[in-house]
Amino acid sequence: MAIMIKTAQEIEKMRISGKALRQVHNAIAPHVVPGASTMDLEEIAVKRIAELGAIAAFKGYHGYPSALCTSVNNEVVHGMPNAKRILAEGDILSIDCGVIIDGYYSDAAVTYPIGKVSAETTKLLEVTKASLEKAIEQCQVGGRLGDISAAVQELCEAEGFGVVREFVGHGIGRAMHEDPQVPNFGAAGKGPG
Repeated sequence: MAIMIKTAQEIEKMRISGKALRQVHNAIAPHVVPGASTMDLEEIAVKRIAELGAIAAFKGYHGYPSALCTSVNNEVVHGMPNAKRILAEGDILSIDCGVIIDGYYSDAAVTYPIGKVSAETTKLLEVTKASLEKAIEQCQVGGRLGDISAAVQELCEAEGFGVVREFVGHGIGRAMHEDPQVPNFGAAGKGPG
């Protein structure tokens, strides 16, 4: 595993890219409503990315045709926007997007409830958000990568949910996917520090 340590200047460029990505998500959010198609959201994203002078990081990546990944309900990741995929009351939608500014990538997914969702879905959204917050708490000097993974797994499983094992989080910077891989499961105190 070759983890690339970033300089202060590189971190600042990543921050700029991340702030632009936040603006893309902010532009999409008001339109994530029942009756919208996932292609409607793609078009909003493409327009906002262009306005920001950014590049859509996903479009063309290994042949992927879109700026967004739009995964509805049980789809884990990598759902493609489609004009026929209409959001319905009670759905949940994960919107994953990435942008490149000045050669630096940002990549983030946000999951939205569509209208009123069930109590079980609300709990799922609350637990996954809490697991992210718990993982972020583990990102500290002297910590280990496994501390992050274990925090996610322990919280989700304690609340009666499982974790995805087929896909992982990842580092980012001058490439979309950099080391380290960050699984949603693992043992605290293990892995790189």
